[in-house]
Amino acid sequence: MKKITVRNNQKKDIEIFYEVFGQEINSAPIVLVNHALTGNSKITGENGWWKNLIGPNKTIDTNKFCVLAFNIPGNGYDGITSNLIEDYQNQTTNKIAKLFWDGINLLKIKNLFAIIGGSLGGSIAWEMAIQQPQRIEKLIPIACTNKASDWLIGNVYIQEAILNHSLNPIEGARKHAMLLYRTPESINQKFENKFNEKEQKYEVENWLDYHGKSLNNRFQLKAYKLMNHLLKTIGSETSVSDFKEFVKTTSTNIVMISIDSDYMFTEKEQRTTYKLIKNNGNKNEYHVINSIHGHDAFLIEYEQLSNFLQNHFN
Repeated sequence: MKKITVRNNQKKDIEIFYEVFGQEINSAPIVLVNHALTGNSKITGENGWWKNLIGPNKTIDTNKFCVLAFNIPGNGYDGITSNLIEDYQNQTTNKIAKLFWDGINLLKIKNLFAIIGGSLGGSIAWEMAIQQPQRIEKLIPIACTNKASDWLIGNVYIQEAILNHSLNPIEGARKHAMLLYRTPESINQKFENKFNEKEQKYEVENWLDYHGKSLNNRFQLKAYKLMNHLLKTIGSETSVSDFKEFVKTTSTNIVMISIDSDYMFTEKEQRTTYKLIKNNGNKNEYHVINSIHGHDAFLIEYEQLSNFLQNHFN
């Protein structure tokens, strides 16, 4: 993992840690991958969270592309902290996008072949495209929106309450979040009402406990507070007229991918954005992942996702 230092609007030095996979920077088309709330820059390789999509001879082929991934400053990856954590309530996805562009400029990258990201990462990709509408060939936001809905803001509010008042804040918040990331159908199919006689617990309870403890072991409380907070700031600094102007003037090819069962960023609101883009003259694509697994389908349904992306990365 490498790092660069940029200066934010408050004239504070911010360290951005990043990883590069495949070809060297500026020796091949560059694909920027933005991670989600609990993700990081480890996008491929043995422990990569998108290793089924990115790598040698995969959909995003590291034999052909330079794949770049930044860590959101303050995400706590590998114990790394950031002074953004102490001021997390003043951070926004818009500011993170600006920091990423600062990093790209320091790396002497002129243009990006593609920016792709799921969930929070996809929303930061939207912010980046709006800030630099002529520097990205393909924008691929997956399971996300360009503006936080009241539903999302409400769930962030509940997460904040758990994080600030629970005896086991990360575990409690993660358990709540896991039910938001999946669907009743997915949960019911997975566990079939099974009861563990030995532990005197339902298997769904064991599953939630596992995810809560697992995240608690690898995530810092302050980092979780920052990442959760960022969700409600998505698009907060972009008006509808700003977005329409972006759509009319950008040279970026927009490829939106939603999930039909997503409870977090609903397919309906993403389709509304697609129609707005189409009505304002931008050539774009819209695809829907069909899955019972809800929001997490962007980490599960690799075959469908690959089919949608294949032509764009050939």
